[in-house]
Amino acid sequence: MNAPRTTRSRRPALLKAAATTAVLALTLTACNANSGSDDDATAPSTQGSTGATEKGGTMTILTSATEINWDPAKSQNLAITTLGLVERRLTTWGVEPGKPGVVVPDLATDTGTVSDDGTTWTYTLKDDIFFEDGTPITSADIKYGVERSFAPELSGGLGYHKSLLEGGDEYAGPYTGGELDSIETPDEKTIVFKLKTAYGDWPWIVSQPAFAPVPEAQDDVATYTQQPVASGPYKVVDTQQGVSVTLERNDQWTEESDDVRTAGPDSIVFSLGQDATVTAQRLIADAGDDKNAFGASFVPPAQLAQVANNASAKERLVTSDAGALAYLAINTEREGLDNLQVRQAIQYAVDKQAFQVASGGETGGAIATTLITPGIEGREDYDLYEAEPAGDVDKATELLTESGWDPTSRELVLLSEDDSVSLSQAQAIEQGLERAGFQVTIKPEAQLAAVQTLTQGTGEYDLTISSWQPDFPSANGNIQPLFDSSQIGNGGYNMARFSDPAVDELIAQATAEIDVEKAGALWAQADRAIMEQSPVVPLIFTRNSFLHGSNVQNFYIPAFPAYPNYLKASLSQ
Repeated sequence: MNAPRTTRSRRPALLKAAATTAVLALTLTACNANSGSDDDATAPSTQGSTGATEKGGTMTILTSATEINWDPAKSQNLAITTLGLVERRLTTWGVEPGKPGVVVPDLATDTGTVSDDGTTWTYTLKDDIFFEDGTPITSADIKYGVERSFAPELSGGLGYHKSLLEGGDEYAGPYTGGELDSIETPDEKTIVFKLKTAYGDWPWIVSQPAFAPVPEAQDDVATYTQQPVASGPYKVVDTQQGVSVTLERNDQWTEESDDVRTAGPDSIVFSLGQDATVTAQRLIADAGDDKNAFGASFVPPAQLAQVANNASAKERLVTSDAGALAYLAINTEREGLDNLQVRQAIQYAVDKQAFQVASGGETGGAIATTLITPGIEGREDYDLYEAEPAGDVDKATELLTESGWDPTSRELVLLSEDDSVSLSQAQAIEQGLERAGFQVTIKPEAQLAAVQTLTQGTGEYDLTISSWQPDFPSANGNIQPLFDSSQIGNGGYNMARFSDPAVDELIAQATAEIDVEKAGALWAQADRAIMEQSPVVPLIFTRNSFLHGSNVQNFYIPAFPAYPNYLKASLSQ
């Protein structure tokens, strides 16, 4: 069986995920649009706070999800959110407000020892790590957990490791395919991974859900989604279908073995199927048990307006600095758009301020000029196409004239999702381009159809707006999935259909580089090299806002990702 592509990062939102919830914020801020530099993406915002952890109480997480799939093989869950409360991995994310994320040990003693050629990674497990029944966690449990992620019955999880491990392309999981020889367990404390090629971000890969331990004797494909065997500070004790999931303390977890989880509450209840608007209204009111709750969903725009006029709620609103990059992809294979000067003209013609307004103003996102997400190693601030936030129409028309291409020769098809927010954002792009003489037709499609056209089709579109957040805090996740030529079509997300051998080589070098600083420098070089070719127009780095009750403490959003860190949240006693 062919394994899922290793490069599939956090799904592109095609604006919908970025805009239909909290990103569509207070439009009244748009009249004071920011300077247009992506330095604004790291300007101070209300990211929350950290302090001493008090133990006790029941914390409620209000979520729109109608179920929680605890099976690590099937999950794309962020390391700092839901599954991280119950299931540990070899490594995890060390994230704080205002600081770049770093990979840190979790079940392993360190982030890995690599061979000289970068293809073999070795990990040693900590002492005194146990499953919820008191059974020691061994290297065999990690190996089995990874192997089961290859099983067709357990598809859907992040699959980077499947094409990186030797033999992964042919392996079909432990239920029918035996063991994967490229994962070795010479003893109960040691696990060794053999890769096809050098891969410097492997320590991030082993922080993903599939690297949680699963005891083979307790693996039931039908029930593991609701009854996982806990290795973290909490275990699942009750599931009411579509209503709630309750976690209680796992007394086999030790604080001494875990540097990232504080396990403040005695119990945690996920309240399922909650409407984001109702959740926000409850948290604004801050009454009863809701004082001990927080919302897992972005705060909708109408409630953000309420928060602005409510001093108590305003103190409890936590807003990220920067999240997903919203961008305009230019199909570089299309007639006219295969001309660099035409693509550069689009850079100047786009009205980023109008797009920002359509996305909720400054609260919804800061204007972007680069590709790597703030909070990730390797990011550098620069602007190759300096202009006012509203663009530079004169410069755009000058470049168009120099290009020799007549923009009236055909209409450019701007593929958009068919919801109202996506369409309003598409219209903001349309009006900016038409000022410079481009002719644009917006083509609405339903979300699934749009994704199919953009990732599986032959490129029957000229422009599209998307958003992207990496699956782990590395510039690899910003650059490779969107700009490597191998990701054109066949399910890849290179929507600009951009192909440049020099950029491919830079990506290959950065991917194989083990030294974090050297890799970051290479990714920064790739970022600039891509922007020189102008396959996309960075629009904004979206911001996300969340509310919590007055008794919730240590509720914060790190520099990356733009979501709260569930592993630290606690309650005042």
